[in-house]
Parts: sequence; structure tokens; C-alpha cells
Amino acid sequence: MSNLTVANRYADAIFKVASEKNIINEINQELQVVKQVIESTPEFIQYVNHPKVNKEQKQAFIKETFGQALSESNISLLNLLIERKRIDVLIPLIQTFKKLALEAQNKAEALVYSAKALTNEDAKQISELFAKKIGKKELEVKNVVDPELIGGLKIRIGDRIYDGSVKAQLDRMQRQLIAGTR
Repeated sequence: MSNLTVANRYADAIFKVASEKNIINEINQELQVVKQVIESTPEFIQYVNHPKVNKEQKQAFIKETFGQALSESNISLLNLLIERKRIDVLIPLIQTFKKLALEAQNKAEALVYSAKALTNEDAKQISELFAKKIGKKELEVKNVVDPELIGGLKIRIGDRIYDGSVKAQLDRMQRQLIAGTR
């Protein structure tokens, strides 16, 4: 079974439990903290995947590292993944859980690429405008600064891309000029 399939199953199970207990947001926020730690500290995954470190040491490490930051549910999840030697599915599991949590709230995540950082007002306007376009209540806007865009915006929501950047417009003009259609 592929890691993504396994991650999806775990995420679905956790989501169902969190829904029953009405703690979806709390679980999601805690899992995002775990994701940030993993992404910023590659040694974390190396340690919990190391074959010479036994299961009890790994679980003690998890408790020591996240003891105050995570609920008992998430500590149990991490311990279960260690026990079943499935810690490698943690990042895809967290991403899937976040998608499920946003979907349950009729929200979506948007990656907004811009030449310079967006203001809070800009992010809010983008959220309102594009949320209506895709039929969601709200968008969670994450800004990525990409100076190569020159100007304008490139927005990715799920598998859709809205590209209104100057770079994309220049690329289109170049293709048209080369093809001789202009």
C-alpha cells in the first residue's frame, strides 16, 4: 500500500475522531506545529527513523519534545505511528487532515505568489474575491514572494491556477510572436 494511501486512511480516522469530539481546529493547529518542527529540523525524522533507537526511546523523545504543545490525542497518534513504523507518513497525513478540516468549514487554502509581500488588506480582498469564484466561504491565504513574477499575482487553489502575473503575460506574448499569430 502506498504511503499516500496510508496517510489518507490515518488522516480520515483522526478527522472522524476529532469531529466526534468537536476538536478539529485544535488538532489541526497542533499538527501544523508538528509539521513546522519536522520541516525546520531534519534531525527529528532522522532520530525517530533510526533503527538503533528503540520504540520506547522514540516515544519518550516525542513526549519530551511535544509534551506541552500537543494534546494527548496527538501524542498518541505520534506514538502509534512510531509503534507501527509509519512515521514516514506524518507529513502527508498532516496535509490531508488540514484539507479535511478546511473542507468541513467550507474553506480552502490558497497559495498566492506575488512579486512583493501582500498586506493584510490585500490578502483579505483576494480571499473574498476568490472564495466566491470557487464556492467557498473563505480562503486561507499563504503568500509566497517570487520576484521573478515582475508584477501581478499567481494564485493556486487546490489544483487550479489563476495566473495574472506580468511574467505569464510576457511569456504568452512571446509564444504568440514566435508562432506568428500576432
